Parts: sequence; structure tokens; C-alpha cells
Amino acid sequence: MAANEDGAWPTELRLAADRRSLVVAFDNGERFTLPSEYLRVESPSAEVQGHGPSERKFIPGKRDVEILKVEPVGHYAVRLVYDDMHDTGLYTWDYLLKLGREHEARWQVYCDALAAQGQSRDPARRK
Repeated sequence: MAANEDGAWPTELRLAADRRSLVVAFDNGERFTLPSEYLRVESPSAEVQGHGPSERKFIPGKRDVEILKVEPVGHYAVRLVYDDMHDTGLYTWDYLLKLGREHEARWQVYCDALAAQGQSRDPARRK
């Protein structure tokens, strides 16, 4: 694992036994438990982020999503594979640190955007 722009070096990356959160710790003492739903809806992939801020998408129905695998990518990132088969985002150490630090604010933006779109965090019911 390599240091990020802040100089913080990741010291722990652990998937919870229930696959519903990821613990990320850095050598500067910062430690975050990031829910799988939050990580999925904030994926750095083009599917979620688009190719610019105006293309950002707010993905509904991910309340129950789980992380199936955490795959290292070089010394700078991990790829998270979710049970909805999403696996295209590379979570760099910088991005994981940012997600941890901005969790509350980002989560509120996401929830507000879903509400404005008339969408829900709950998965669609099968008929």
C-alpha cells in the first residue's frame, strides 16, 4: 500500500464478516468503517460519476448491497466487487480517505438527491 496525497499510509483494509462494511485505517490515526451501500453509491466508476460533475448519477435501491471481493490494484487502490456485479470502480487510497472524511456530507447529498428523484434506497420488489 502506498501513501496518498495527505501522506497518510493505509495500514488496514478489512471487509466485515457480514460483507456490509469495509474498515479502512491510516497511519495518521484516521479510521473509518464505510458501509457497503455508501461505497457502492459513491463508486468512482463512470457508471456513477459519469465523465464530469454534471453527469453524476444517484443510484437507487442499494440498501442491501454486499461486497463480495476486495481486490488489490497495484500499490495504490482496490477494486470492490459487489453482489449486484458492479466492479468497475478503482478506490484509490486518496478516495477512500476522502470518503471517510466526507461520509456524513456525501451521504446527505445522496439521500436528498434520491428523495428529489422520488427514488428509494430500498431494492425494487419483485412481482
